[in-house]
Amino acid sequence: MTADETRKLIERYLDAYNRFDITGMLATMSPDVRFENVANGSVTASTEGQAELRTLAEQSAGLFASRCQRLLAFSLDGDTASAEIAFSAILAQNLPNGPKRGEKLELRGRTEFCLRDGKICSIRDIS
Repeated sequence: MTADETRKLIERYLDAYNRFDITGMLATMSPDVRFENVANGSVTASTEGQAELRTLAEQSAGLFASRCQRLLAFSLDGDTASAEIAFSAILAQNLPNGPKRGEKLELRGRTEFCLRDGKICSIRDIS
C-alpha cells in the first residue's frame, strides 16, 4: 500500500472509532488482527482476532459519552505505520480509582499499525 492509501485506511479506522461504529472499525482489519494497549511500558489489554477485539471495543465504548482520536502525525516504514494521536473523551461512568462520570480526559500517545493485504493486522496503542 502507498503512504496515502495507508493513511486513508487509518483515517477510516479512526473515524469509525470516533463514531462508536465497531463494525466499521473491524471492516478495516484482517480477521486475525492483534491489539495491544501499552501504558507506562506494561501491556494493559490485548486481544487476538476480530471476535476478541469486538468484545473489548463494546466494553470500552460504554465508558465514554463521547470520544475522539485525532491523527497529529503519520509515518510509514514498509508495512508499519506510526501515528501520533491526540485522544479526548467525556466519561460516561466513574472509573475505578480515577476520573468521574462527566469528566474530560485528554491524552497523547502513539499507535503502531501493521498492515497486510490492504487491512490492519495489528494495532499497538502506546502511552
